[in-house]
Amino acid sequence: MSHTVDIPQELKDSLRKFRFARRSAGSAAIIVKINKQKLIMEEVEQFDNISLEDLAEELPEMSPRYVVLSYELKHKDGRVSFPLVLVNWAPSGSETSLLTLHASAFIDFQQTADVSKVIEIRDGADSLTKENIDSKLGV
Repeated sequence: MSHTVDIPQELKDSLRKFRFARRSAGSAAIIVKINKQKLIMEEVEQFDNISLEDLAEELPEMSPRYVVLSYELKHKDGRVSFPLVLVNWAPSGSETSLLTLHASAFIDFQQTADVSKVIEIRDGADSLTKENIDSKLGV
């Protein structure tokens, strides 16, 4: 199988470590971008205990990103869990060739990150809200 974009071992290790980290409060995120020149994925930044509003402000308005989010989910019965959610940040104003590359590498990234819940966000930071994520997670 030919890969359009390479996922370096360093990023795979970082994703695995992020996935198995113990969390007790707050949401955490790891942001990944595609380096178009090198055709590899690169970790942009990791955040611990970040609000969705702050996370949305960290995402560029004109460039796609993959965001693996360890989301603090408060259940109706009082339990708290931290499901992993893959946010596919693909603003419609992004460069077409970059969006195409982003879309073509998405499944590879999703499998590597081992995240089944996906939220697509095309337009604006206002879509990255607790209400939006809760509804996608069926809360």
